[in-house]
Amino acid sequence: MRLYLAVAAGGFRRYATYGTATAAGVFTNTVFGFIVAYTYLALWTERPGLGGYDRAEALAFVFVSQSLLAAAALIGGGFQEELQERIRTGDIAVDLYRPADLQLWWLAADLGRAAFQLLGRGVVPLLAGALAFPLALPSAPGRWLLFLVSVLLGLVVGFALRFLVGLAGFWLMDGSGINMVSTVVMIAFSGVLLPLTVFPGWFGELLRALPWSAVLQVPLDVLLGRHSGSGSAVRALVFQLGWALALLGVGRLVQSAATRKVVVQGG
Repeated sequence: MRLYLAVAAGGFRRYATYGTATAAGVFTNTVFGFIVAYTYLALWTERPGLGGYDRAEALAFVFVSQSLLAAAALIGGGFQEELQERIRTGDIAVDLYRPADLQLWWLAADLGRAAFQLLGRGVVPLLAGALAFPLALPSAPGRWLLFLVSVLLGLVVGFALRFLVGLAGFWLMDGSGINMVSTVVMIAFSGVLLPLTVFPGWFGELLRALPWSAVLQVPLDVLLGRHSGSGSAVRALVFQLGWALALLGVGRLVQSAATRKVVVQGG
């Protein structure tokens, strides 16, 4: 456990060194948050109560989403490109010789990265939104605690999805295509563009049952009180935990299949 805590701390420090990039990211998230907020205002003016949210809840959805954007790697980024590059160059052999589990190593590093992004790029956009708009943010500490637990589970689900994408590098010469598809699917199915509750019927139910909803939609619904009852909140967290365990399990099986015989590309 001490090893993985050290890896997580290293991931945090690694991204903390990029001060200029962090400042640029804060600016981008804040500006983009205002653009989306005014779009939501126009949409919710025409369709009050869309998706079960009032205007203050919809605006909270926007700025909390922006605060999680980099931490959850919702529009790209993260570790999968680096993992694929290490597979391509053969450096993955060094990783496999380490006295550490490959999946847990990358999970710890990614959680360290996410912790920095949450603090470094998440706080300012949310504060800016709260100063400019009436956001329906809860005052109860218990709701915030449940939200943080849900965010952590969402980060693990997001990692598990991206780990599978990274492992595709064992079979693909170039992972850029699958990385792009993964990003598009994450944007479409997590609720980044619109809350998944706005989609009606069986299609909306399907989107909310898929693992991508556990990354963003579920944590935001927990924060906004759509899972206000204790039983409902527990079911939401169990939903996330179930997907996290299932996807980590699949990732372990794929990792085992991929590393039975490691062939360095080009030699």
